[in-house]
Amino acid sequence: MLERILGPRHGQLLKNWIPTISTWGAVAGVLPVYVTDRNFIVSRIPYIKGKFKSD
Repeated sequence: MLERILGPRHGQLLKNWIPTISTWGAVAGVLPVYVTDRNFIVSRIPYIKGKFKSD
């Protein structure tokens, strides 16, 4: 399908880049969680919620 839209050379190059693009996409998805306050996000997970109770 990619070959019909972009041509055979560009289709093959895009197929080679798919793992790299997906890896960087996953990193970009996790990065906001790492940068923000983890307790804010993790406190909304029911199983782990009890670990971060404040007195």
